[in-house]
Amino acid sequence: MTTAINAAVRSLGGDFLAGAFGRSYQHWSQAAAELRSLFTWDDLNDLVARHRLDAPRLRLFNDGEQVPPYEDLHTSITKRTEIRQRVEPSGLHRQISAGASLVLDAVDKLHPGVQDLAEALERHFRTDVQANLYASWHPTEAFGIHWDDHDTVVFQLEGAKRWNLYGATRTDPLRLDVEAPETPEGPPLAEVVLQAGDMLYVPRGWWHAVAATEGRSLHLTCGLTPATGHHLLVWLAGQLLHSPTLRANVPTVAGSAERTAYAEQLCKEVSEALHSHVVSEFAASLDARDPGRPALSLPYIDDVPSDPGLVLALTTARAALEGSDEAVVLRAAGHEWELHPSVRPVLEALVSGARLPFGDLAERSGLTVEQVAALATELVSKDAAAVSQPR
Repeated sequence: MTTAINAAVRSLGGDFLAGAFGRSYQHWSQAAAELRSLFTWDDLNDLVARHRLDAPRLRLFNDGEQVPPYEDLHTSITKRTEIRQRVEPSGLHRQISAGASLVLDAVDKLHPGVQDLAEALERHFRTDVQANLYASWHPTEAFGIHWDDHDTVVFQLEGAKRWNLYGATRTDPLRLDVEAPETPEGPPLAEVVLQAGDMLYVPRGWWHAVAATEGRSLHLTCGLTPATGHHLLVWLAGQLLHSPTLRANVPTVAGSAERTAYAEQLCKEVSEALHSHVVSEFAASLDARDPGRPALSLPYIDDVPSDPGLVLALTTARAALEGSDEAVVLRAAGHEWELHPSVRPVLEALVSGARLPFGDLAERSGLTVEQVAALATELVSKDAAAVSQPR
């Protein structure tokens, strides 16, 4: 499945990044055909049966309205006064028969294959990704016409789904904004019918309405967390805390001359900080600080043993590697390491998303298994990597 995921993600590079990304929708026919088995109805049945999926993580929608949770969830209180919700299959089936669609949020945190897809997208777009699952049985629209505060990449797994796309009525709207986008008027700009194996990209703020065309439909929507100019300025303010001007009290009760002087000095320092490389520095900082997904290495709580069969993987898809002939620098999970160039082959494999046994990593790099285990111990101690038995 890794090969299929990488092939699908490659469709999102090149001309797409230069042209459609952030600007317009794009539809790829059969670009994700090999991903149709990534998540199945049996997977959905298993997740709902085995996990506590309290509302609103698992919810039903019908014709733009959320179905009250009590229609399909049974609530109980444990002896420790903990409120629990359990799915009642008959109630769930009844609501689906009446036209409801099922939504399961953050399925990437529940399903290894979907997590692999989300991590591949994170590595490609250098941002956090959450994958939500949508299951429909009827041509009734679940949400009605709406917009999202993030870009989305959609993977149609089974059946067909009609997407009516209306474009944006406010450029790059935010969920918490100073102005709400107006509802679009008139017919959609485009009508796209996704068949199983198709992919669709919808930019942030684009109004859309979605419904199954006929029969059952199953699709994943992967939301890309945006990093906006607002986020950049907040980060920049933190970078400027070495400045006495930024740390000083704003002269709100001072005279006009002092206020003007303060504003001019502040403008000067902020303007100097907004140099031509600031976006690159901001992006590198986001990658370096990304904590990734929590992964334990039990039972190895201290030194990782020198076992050639143990598998090593980074916990973040946004780790960055740079360096020269003298040293190599790894930035991951909020930490930075300057290491000997001999470990570069190991780090290159890990940064690419590979999960490899210690023995393979040693062979690639010329290191001993003991040296690979020592590197693993250091990375695990900083939550930047995890070790496990082979899958």
